Amino acid sequence: MSGRARLTALMARGAAFLGSDYAILGGAMSWVSERNLVAAMSNAGCFGVIACGAMTPALLDAEIAGTKALTSKPFGVNLITMHPDLDALIDVCASHAVGHVVLAGGLPPGGAIEKIKGSGARLICFAPALALAKKLIRSGVDALVVEGMEAGGHIGPVSTSVLAQEILPTMASEVPVFVAGGIGRGEAVAGYLEMGAAGVQLGTRFVCATESIAHPNFKKAFIRASARDAVASVQIDPRLPVIPVRALKNASSELFTAKQREVAQLLDEGKIEMGEAQLQIEHYWAGALRRAVIDGDVEHGSLMAGQSVGMVSREEPLADIVATLLEEAAAALERRES
Repeated sequence: MSGRARLTALMARGAAFLGSDYAILGGAMSWVSERNLVAAMSNAGCFGVIACGAMTPALLDAEIAGTKALTSKPFGVNLITMHPDLDALIDVCASHAVGHVVLAGGLPPGGAIEKIKGSGARLICFAPALALAKKLIRSGVDALVVEGMEAGGHIGPVSTSVLAQEILPTMASEVPVFVAGGIGRGEAVAGYLEMGAAGVQLGTRFVCATESIAHPNFKKAFIRASARDAVASVQIDPRLPVIPVRALKNASSELFTAKQREVAQLLDEGKIEMGEAQLQIEHYWAGALRRAVIDGDVEHGSLMAGQSVGMVSREEPLADIVATLLEEAAAALERRES
């Protein structure tokens, strides 16, 4: 069997689940994963995912409609579990008959799983540990994303390779499992598929696609960066459960430390509840990311990036990035067969 035929066979289950040609999910990156990049991903045979982030239901409604105008291929929507309007956002997805919803940011709140599945959508959730993966499957989740700490944005404490070894042997036979975090070349895609993954999820690798609306300054920062420039944020107050964020080093790290101190003080003074404190941190990231992605302020904005950023060397059409990944994966599988 040729490397390409083997790759198609290994991706068959994930591709059938997504309804795409290739079992490659687009990582949902706030401000970056909007209609242009999402449609380009789906048009290239992958599976684009809109990052809802802090959007209002009305904004998400417009974004889904805008994406549908640019592609007739399937795409999904990523929703954050702690969003105060989660119910309304699920309704928006249902009204557009969105086929796949990705829930990120912890265990889905009561009723969310039933509501999403009741709309006919398939539900994908993140599983940062084997125990949680099992719990999610019992709850009725249709597929899992196993994302390691090498990823950009919000991260857990365990590396992709360790999570894949822990979760794939047990869970890959139950539901499709997609591996994410630090994947920048096709050889890694092939490796995880051979370990039992149904597919992979990549975000950082697609930021510098020609179709990405990220500001030229943002793209330049990615092209210049090496893997070691993508560092995790530091939690300064143990009472404030801040999920670390991986981003390129710049002055925004100090700004985030200051924001944590400010929120911790409000907690101390009893001026806000813990839920509100977490939301304030989330809104901080949404604003900091927008400053970098949209406004091009790469010094004070947040440059969320995975460690695979070192493999991003130029701006190029999304279809070319996908073609390169597939060629590398097929060649790796061909070498292993011979």
